[in-house]
Amino acid sequence: MATSKLQALWNHPAGPKTIHFWAPTFKWGISIANIVDFSKPPEKLSYPQQIAVTATGLIWSRYSTVITPKNWNLFSVNVAMAGTGITQLTRKIQHDYFSEGEAAPAKE
Repeated sequence: MATSKLQALWNHPAGPKTIHFWAPTFKWGISIANIVDFSKPPEKLSYPQQIAVTATGLIWSRYSTVITPKNWNLFSVNVAMAGTGITQLTRKIQHDYFSEGEAAPAKE
């Protein structure tokens, strides 16, 4: 049973023997790096980088649903890229345009 499932995955048109498998797998590294950057202060984030991550995620999320065979790994990684990019852009915009400066220290 497990052998036949493994063989089906191995021989799938979007399986590990093709670039269609490995390209989105490496893109997960970008998404994970963007998640790690959630702890980075907003002033150290880059608009061009986050716009590129967001745009790539949005464009390829759409495209990955129309190609054959459907590549759900590609779709998932691009949804993650778009989500993390939008989150980082939101943090950066809020910091740059809507923050009131440094918060006053709490009175004791």
